[in-house]
Amino acid sequence: MSTPDPDGPSPDQTAGAPHPRDTERLIGQAAAEAEFLRAFASGRMHHGWMLTGPKGVGKATLAYRIARFLLATPVVQDDDMFGAPPPPGTLQIDPEHPVARRIRAGAEPGLKTVTRSLTDTGRLSDMIRAEDIRALNSFFGLSATDGGRRVVIVDAADEMNTQAANALLKMLEEPPANTTLLLIAHQPSRLLPTIRSRCRTLRLNALSPADMAAALEQAGSAPVEGAEAQALAQLSGGSVGTALRLIHLDGLTLYADLVTLLATLPQFDRARARALADSVAGPRNADRLALLFDLLDLALTRLARAGAAGQPLPDAAPGEGDTFARLAPDARAARAWADTAAHISSRARHGLAVNLDPAALVLDTVFSIAKTAQLAPT
Repeated sequence: MSTPDPDGPSPDQTAGAPHPRDTERLIGQAAAEAEFLRAFASGRMHHGWMLTGPKGVGKATLAYRIARFLLATPVVQDDDMFGAPPPPGTLQIDPEHPVARRIRAGAEPGLKTVTRSLTDTGRLSDMIRAEDIRALNSFFGLSATDGGRRVVIVDAADEMNTQAANALLKMLEEPPANTTLLLIAHQPSRLLPTIRSRCRTLRLNALSPADMAAALEQAGSAPVEGAEAQALAQLSGGSVGTALRLIHLDGLTLYADLVTLLATLPQFDRARARALADSVAGPRNADRLALLFDLLDLALTRLARAGAAGQPLPDAAPGEGDTFARLAPDARAARAWADTAAHISSRARHGLAVNLDPAALVLDTVFSIAKTAQLAPT
């Protein structure tokens, strides 16, 4: 089975950000950490954990913190003559601890990560496959490592296909001794109910503005201020991963271009639409193309919300409030935009999956948006 090229894109890493295993501080998720520590101190810790919450808020970082903690903390035997040590008050492990150093190097024998792998043709799979999960059997078959624990991180569990999900379910039903499975799930509703029922859930929340600023600084991002900071806060939804993606791919400019195009509706400026389509065409712009459709979905969702609320949202781009107020003046128009958002999202996912021509896909999307705009009074 092929594995991702270490010099290529990593499916469990946000572009422009350090890998979660190299991120030592988890910002803004103290409640989730405390909940795990309480379970650990109880002596009856669940073998399966599902880490949920918006994408990019620190789920993978928490998973690696838990892995370091478990693998660096010796198992206490019931007959230990010195008794149990006091319960730990933090998941923090010294960065120079041998376990921490091995995890950073990707050489910790007690930790196994499962992500999307390369297919036989050398392309990154769009899902976690059954063979990716079944490869854990050899890991479980190894002798227990120092400390007696083993940890598995599945990132992201909601990217498993049906066969992979069924293979993982069997492991959750009959877990190996001293093994903890950490399932990262951006959309837990996509997982089998039987998998969800066998895991304890840790919910991570969107970051506050102060936590977002601290997380961006930790990731090495230059400070963002003024109108750009407001736009980033509006579009990222409290997700540092999304914020870094927007910064790395110039997403704020891309969103402003989208709003400028929407401002021409219902007339539909073909030249602007063609320029937008050309800006995301070509193999090198695959990430930017995916971001464009994410921003399109976000723009239409914000448009529908503005119409339903009867008042504009804080601007995420110049002129956004006035444009959205004109295109969605009432609840009827808001419903039409919500339906359009769902339709476009479905078509975009299909188009990207079957590798339709990016420019044609973008233009077809703009046509659909223009049709909806014709229904709204201007």
